[in-house]
Amino acid sequence: MSDSVYLYIALGVYFAAMLLIGYLAYRRTSGHEGYMLAGRGLPPWVAALSAGASDMSGWLIMGLPGAVYLAGLIEAWIAIGLTLGAYLNWLVVAPRLRAYTQVSRNSITLPSFFENRTRDKTRLLRIVSSVIILVFFTLYVSSGMVAGGVFFQSAFDGDYIWGMVLVTVVTLGYTLFGGFLGASLTDVVQGLMLVIAVVIVPVAAVVSVGGVGEAMSLVRDLDPSHFDLFGGTGLTSVTIIGVLSGLAWGLGYFGQPHIVVRFMALRTPQEAKSARRIGVTWQVISLAGAVFSGLVGVAYVSQNDIDLADPETIVLMMSQALLHPLVAGLVLAAVLAAIMSTFSSQLIVCSSALVEDLYKVVRKTPPSERSLVMLGRACVLAVAVVAALLAINPNDSILGLVSFAWAGFGASFGPIVLLSLYWRKLTNWGALAAMVVGSLTVFLWSAPEGGIFDLYELLPGFVFAGLAAIVVSLATYNRNEEIEDEFTATGTMLVVEKR
Repeated sequence: MSDSVYLYIALGVYFAAMLLIGYLAYRRTSGHEGYMLAGRGLPPWVAALSAGASDMSGWLIMGLPGAVYLAGLIEAWIAIGLTLGAYLNWLVVAPRLRAYTQVSRNSITLPSFFENRTRDKTRLLRIVSSVIILVFFTLYVSSGMVAGGVFFQSAFDGDYIWGMVLVTVVTLGYTLFGGFLGASLTDVVQGLMLVIAVVIVPVAAVVSVGGVGEAMSLVRDLDPSHFDLFGGTGLTSVTIIGVLSGLAWGLGYFGQPHIVVRFMALRTPQEAKSARRIGVTWQVISLAGAVFSGLVGVAYVSQNDIDLADPETIVLMMSQALLHPLVAGLVLAAVLAAIMSTFSSQLIVCSSALVEDLYKVVRKTPPSERSLVMLGRACVLAVAVVAALLAINPNDSILGLVSFAWAGFGASFGPIVLLSLYWRKLTNWGALAAMVVGSLTVFLWSAPEGGIFDLYELLPGFVFAGLAAIVVSLATYNRNEEIEDEFTATGTMLVVEKR
């Protein structure tokens, strides 16, 4: 049997498993809240692995190893920032958001929570946040489709369009019918595939080059600065800005709708603690494996005198060279898992924004549960179609929007999430101001020559948005007894759960 046959068998098994999980989730999904939030019934291990898998995308298995391969451990600051951000997100946001969204009129989306939490009667906060989600996530989903097409093009020398269509159809299949539960359960499998891939590939490469000592010696001989967290230049102003930019990625977690929605879907606020342990452990192992893959890749390429055209394919190249074709096929499937797990979650968030936060706002009479579920599926399909049309002609600016979208969500929503949970005086106008200031700062700072320093736009966007929220809220604050009661009830709910 040829190697290519093994590769296609592995991919076929993976696709079939995803569709089966989607069908099983479909059988267990009923009602609008079930479709959008799994009825707030996610076990902690599902929420943890799902949040991790939907977060990382193809960056974990391709982007990060490639960056470390080229520049060394100075690129690991992003991994450090993401690990710290994920830990704080689970510790500070997860339990309180789970409790508060239930107390505050059973909010099942982030925009609806913002509106209910601040008692925004203008509906502007809900509408503006929904539009931001739709714009960024439609392009985000499109970038995932492009990545799927490019993957088939480079890994199998296949046709870009057919690769994109295949990835889209399978992802759409389990998301369309399985809803949030289908996306979450498939994320669990995809998360496990990811962590296994970034562990077995560098281990196989280390064995191949003659052990850890030999691998590190080869890297050191080529470029000693690869082991320096400051790139061999010391604490210069440029290095400090680079480190801050890397660490700033962690701030983005607080405002990512497709991640924090997992917190809202937990069975109880108390289970955030065990979910945190599982999720952070998964993240540490995955990120460490990805960083180590990049380092040992330098040794493997050097020892075997390989001409590597694209550094981001280092893990794929080593897997195909060192592992059995069937196992290598599963590693390739893990790349698709990284891509698909992210944009399936984003499809659900887009659908909830359309149905829960826009359709229900403009419709005067409440629709039936069955109508809402059918409309939710229709919106998933509609967003996918628009994203696919954008992806037909791949454009680097769409792929580049991934980091921009992370900054946009982090700056626009992150400060509001934190303040809404821990500060009684946040008002709807303060939240709206933060959203506008955060979005504009990210946009202007990322524009050509827009930033004062070469600093990741998320950091200034987050800071300015937080200041805007505080200043405007203090200027527009009027005590509201309902808000006060909900704030107190949330704290009470957390205390009761701890007992």
